[in-house]
Amino acid sequence: MLYNLLAPLASDLQILNLFKYITFRTGGAMVTALFLSFMIGPAVIRWLKKKQKEGQPIRADGPETHFKKKGTPTMGGLMVIFTVTLSTLLWVDMVNPFIWIVLWVFLGYGAIGFADDYAKLTKASHDGIPGKLRLALEGGIALVGVLSAMTLIAPPLGSSLAFPFFKNLLVDLGLFFAIFGVFVIVGAANAVNLTDGLDGLAIGPIMIAAGCFGIIAYLVGNAVFASYLQIHYVKDAGELAVFCGALVGAGLGFLWYNAPPAEVFMGDTGSLSMGGALGIMAVITKHEIVLGIIGGLFVIETLSVILQVVSYKTTGKRIFKMAPIHHHFEKQGWPETKVVIRFWILAIIFALAGLATLKLR
Repeated sequence: MLYNLLAPLASDLQILNLFKYITFRTGGAMVTALFLSFMIGPAVIRWLKKKQKEGQPIRADGPETHFKKKGTPTMGGLMVIFTVTLSTLLWVDMVNPFIWIVLWVFLGYGAIGFADDYAKLTKASHDGIPGKLRLALEGGIALVGVLSAMTLIAPPLGSSLAFPFFKNLLVDLGLFFAIFGVFVIVGAANAVNLTDGLDGLAIGPIMIAAGCFGIIAYLVGNAVFASYLQIHYVKDAGELAVFCGALVGAGLGFLWYNAPPAEVFMGDTGSLSMGGALGIMAVITKHEIVLGIIGGLFVIETLSVILQVVSYKTTGKRIFKMAPIHHHFEKQGWPETKVVIRFWILAIIFALAGLATLKLR
């Protein structure tokens, strides 16, 4: 909004030229989201405690150390959704269509997560809305987002899958790309959801991934940088860096309250919305495979659950003491903070590997 209001006045007041720079507005969105998080955080937490009373249900078969978390409110993702949305709208170019696609998925998945959290609270159990209904809603929202992106990106790039490490390798999937894109978004959202199991565990890698995709979006949306790096240019995609900046700032603000011992959990409201946003970002910037590298920690968490289920159903034995894998290390005696910090380190390593693909071609 500030861009649309102030940038046209730059010819009269030179300092307003700053609003033409995506980098400046990205920094502005980050600081705004962080400031808003500090401003509203305590009030949001008090409101959630008042409404929820018992807080998020604690798994009876979970690590014993989790029982002391009883009463901690969930749905803290509402704080992130509010601050990211407001900060993005304040600093972004409002006529950029990609922003509205990302916000559609971000807010849509946040609504699904909210409904799931609300169902769990009312039932006082881990059974939220039915799984098939949840996946159907996630798929429908993702499909609208992917199809919209495909119509905005010049063919054949819009329906093509790009591969890291290769300069010009594109595989045109046609309409099948829509199905692939939905898989990426739904997969990313649920992978982040599975990772959200310890205080501060999920928000750290989310911020790291958002920061990486802020860089990727800026480079992909800049014809000069895209040509130099030999990555596929997507016109107007650079504006998505502003959204990523807002997500990093909101993530830092949320971590202030989510750091061990957490005062609030993000819940499915936060994990689904942020995971879905990362997924649609990858689809628009044509870095779907790179998302799997940058979000390698999320992939590992998801695979641990899949392997555990398959092993138990086929052999009757469990591979891990508990899945997702972060609970396995807790069961082995690792303190929660050690698991979180070591997983953050892994997330940084995966992020650096993902960013390296921009140059190694």
